[in-house]
Amino acid sequence: MKLILLGPPGAGKGTQAQRLVDKHGIVQLSTGDMLRAAVKAGSPVGMKAKDVMARGELVSDEIVVGIIEDRIAEPDCVNGFILDGFPRTVAQAEALDAMLGRHGLKLDAVIELKVDEDILIQRIETRVAEMKARGEAIRPDDNAAALHKRLEAYRAQTAPVAGYYASKGALHSVDGMAPIDQVTSDVAAILEA
Repeated sequence: MKLILLGPPGAGKGTQAQRLVDKHGIVQLSTGDMLRAAVKAGSPVGMKAKDVMARGELVSDEIVVGIIEDRIAEPDCVNGFILDGFPRTVAQAEALDAMLGRHGLKLDAVIELKVDEDILIQRIETRVAEMKARGEAIRPDDNAAALHKRLEAYRAQTAPVAGYYASKGALHSVDGMAPIDQVTSDVAAILEA
C-alpha cells in the first residue's frame, strides 16, 4: 500500500498516518527524517544534500526524490509506505510519479483531509489557553499567527497538489473535521474500495 496524506497543518495527518502504520504494517516516511538519515549515512544522494545544505540552500526536488527512491528500496517498505510532507508542490508530485513509474510502482491512494481553517485556528487558540492555564510551556510556533502563516504557505504551494491528483482520478477526500475514529473509518473505506 503506497499512500500520500494531504491536508493543511493541524488536519490530523500524523494521527491518521500512525493508525495506518499500526493497522497495515507500513512505514510512515518523513522527508525531513529521510534527508537527515541519508546525510548521516553518507549515501551518494545524502552527500549531495549535505553539500547543498552546507551552502544554506534548499535541497532540490531531484535530491529529495532520490532520497525517497533510496528509502523505498529498503526492506521495511516492502509492504508499502505513507509519504508525510511530500510532495509539497505539483513539480514534486510529477517527479514522484516519474520515479515510481521507473520502478513499476504506483500510488494506491492520495487522501486529502479536508478541514475548516477557521476551526483549526480556534483549536490552536483553545489549546494554547489551556496550556497557559496549566502552566505548561508553549512552543514558539504554537500560536494562531504561526498557524496562519503555515496555512498560507500550504494554500499557495501544496493545495494545488490535490488538484493534480484529482485530475488523475487518484484523489479521495475525507472530512477531517469529523471525530478521529470516523476519519479513520472513512480512510479505511477508501483503502478497502
